[in-house]
Amino acid sequence: MKKIILFLSFFFTGLSSAQEVEVNIDDIKKIAETGNVNAQFVLGTAYYFGLNGAEQDYEKAVYWFTKAAEQGYDIAQLELGDCYREGTGVEQSYSRAAYWYTKGAEQGYPKAQFNIGLSYKKGQGVEQSYSKAAYWWKKAAEQGNSEAQYNLGVCYYLGKGVEQSYSKAVYWYTKGAEQGYDMAQLGLGICYYQGLGVEKSNSKAFYWYKKAAEQGNSKAQYYLGACYYSGEGVEKSENKAIYWFRKACENFNDAACEILNKIYLPI
Repeated sequence: MKKIILFLSFFFTGLSSAQEVEVNIDDIKKIAETGNVNAQFVLGTAYYFGLNGAEQDYEKAVYWFTKAAEQGYDIAQLELGDCYREGTGVEQSYSRAAYWYTKGAEQGYPKAQFNIGLSYKKGQGVEQSYSKAAYWWKKAAEQGNSEAQYNLGVCYYLGKGVEQSYSKAVYWYTKGAEQGYDMAQLGLGICYYQGLGVEKSNSKAFYWYKKAAEQGNSKAQYYLGACYYSGEGVEKSENKAIYWFRKACENFNDAACEILNKIYLPI
């Protein structure tokens, strides 16, 4: 018999604490068919991932996500938007994706706000608008979404959709960087290196490059190698420079590969 581990309080309100129980997938369906929005979302998730023996079926997942989304369940609205964006279990439609992202975003769900921001940036399913992208990213950023914090920082850095401001770019890069988002760490490192929106500091640039490089960010690996190679912000070390250039080259960073060629094959 197909089973799925769930939390009883996921279905019913008023419980003082979550109680882990085994629930039969058919029992979940019975609850979902009564209109229970939590059960509808859980059932959609079970079909989407093929959880605990449930047969994976994207069309059934979309069906139950839709049921929950139509009742205003914000996470289901996000997931349904993703299904339409990727064409998973449903005919691909950017406009339908944007519709459901907007529904979730208007309820304050940060990931939906981030995604509708991307839709506006790319003009997918909506008219392209950097100002609307920045609007939704700010909503998500203020709730702590690190990707939105970085993207909003880029908007301020470039002056797209907002008045250009390096100091505000640094502010939002810092928010994302402190949460461990590698792109925000890279952006913050660049600001410190160039002295944009913040007092120039090669040591702080190195610090943030290293944070991002250790997560596999190839551009940060290249910049970190350059810091070691030139001795900017850190003690000069050709061996460490080569180490990070090689890492970046392995991650398809052409500039790092060119430098390695010059080091190993000087003309």
